[in-house]
Amino acid sequence: MINVLICGISGKMGATVEELLRGDKNAKAVCGVDVRNNESKIPVYDSFEKVKEKVDVIIDFSSPTVLKSELEWAAKNGVPVVLGSTGFSDKDLQLIENSAKSIAIFKTANFSLGVNLLMKLVRQSAEILGEKFDVEIIERHHSQKVDAPSGTALMLAESANATGKPYIYGREGATKRGNEIGIHAVRGGTIVGEHEVMFAGEDEIITLSHSAHSKKVFAAGAIKAAIFIAGKPSGKYDMQDIIK
Repeated sequence: MINVLICGISGKMGATVEELLRGDKNAKAVCGVDVRNNESKIPVYDSFEKVKEKVDVIIDFSSPTVLKSELEWAAKNGVPVVLGSTGFSDKDLQLIENSAKSIAIFKTANFSLGVNLLMKLVRQSAEILGEKFDVEIIERHHSQKVDAPSGTALMLAESANATGKPYIYGREGATKRGNEIGIHAVRGGTIVGEHEVMFAGEDEIITLSHSAHSKKVFAAGAIKAAIFIAGKPSGKYDMQDIIK
């Protein structure tokens, strides 16, 4: 049984992780870190320095603003980190790279096994279909999502982009297509997450897609990642490591 600290426990994803951990046989939530405290059933601290519990792994669904203090605490205490936040700056990404030299870090923009299988299928499709097929990616999320395009859409674009094509984010004005990958973001209502990759060739279209109906999909994946990374040596890990 591993002990989990949930960073961002008072947010929607953090609360979902806490809920799922109550019934998990391999991991349990022992505390959380959040500037808010929405009456969690476990201790919640407003900074990592105040944590008293023994922690085996951190699951983070907060925001990049706490990244520096989180990774410093994790490195000091030898605790692996599962990063579920998106919207990292170049400086944040460099900090993650440096921290992965001393602790294990699991980073992905999407914890769904289905989405990560989709990435693998997109990569295989791009290799088989080649340059004769145009690639367009459409992602749909709820109206309150902050970043666009989604981190998952960018991962899918990377999977389809063996030759380094430029990305076009939406289309306006002159829309004659060139040798690019189009990425389009839709925001509305309570859409949890939908991603579609279209390969458009001469006289035929191939579409690969994934739709998430609940945030529990991502919370369950993060718990799988936490169990996977506990005890692992320093370095960077992602969902492809679990799929392998």
